[in-house]
Amino acid sequence: MALRILLVELLTVIGFNSVSQAVIEANIILPLVHLLQHAEFDIKKEAAWAISNATSGGSHDQIQFLVSQGCIKPLCDLLICPDPRIVTVCLEGLENILKVGEADKEMGMNEGINVYAHVIDECDGLDKIENLQSHDNNEIYEKAVKILERYWAEEEEEEQNPQENGNGNQQGFSFGTNQPNLPPGGFKFG
Repeated sequence: MALRILLVELLTVIGFNSVSQAVIEANIILPLVHLLQHAEFDIKKEAAWAISNATSGGSHDQIQFLVSQGCIKPLCDLLICPDPRIVTVCLEGLENILKVGEADKEMGMNEGINVYAHVIDECDGLDKIENLQSHDNNEIYEKAVKILERYWAEEEEEEQNPQENGNGNQQGFSFGTNQPNLPPGGFKFG
C-alpha cells in the first residue's frame, strides 16, 4: 500500500513531462488507472492528479496510450465526488483528452468524429458534465460550460436544426399546412 501511495505521489510531484515515456515503458499506467478506479478515495484523488498531469504534459501519442489504458471512465466517475478540486482536476484531464480527439477529428481521422467525446458520453460522462453546469463552484461551472460548448455544441445544434434533404424540403411531418378549403360563408348547422 505504501508503495502505491509513493508511486502516485511521485507521478503527481514530478509530473508526466519529465518521465512520460519511462513511465509508459515501465507499465505503470495500467496499475495507476486501476487505482483511479478501485482504490479508496484518498488514493483515487492522487491517481486523478497523476493522470491529469499526464494529460497536460503528454504528447498526442502518450495521451492516446493513457486512453487505451482505460482512464476515461474513472475520470468521469470522479466528476460526482464531493471534492471540488478533484472534480476540476478530472475536468482538466478529460478536456486534454478531448483536445486530442478533436485534433484527430480535424485531421480527418475516425470518420470526422471525436471518438473520445463519444467514449465520455458512453461512460455517462456527458451527463455528469452537463450536471456540473449547476455546480456551486463557479470554476467548475465555467469549465463544464466551456467543454460542452467546445465538444458537444455541434451535436446539439444538429439535433435542434435537422439537415434539409437535397430538394430543399425539411424532413419530418408538417401540421397545419394542408387545411381544407371552407365553403364560402362557412358551414351551416341546424
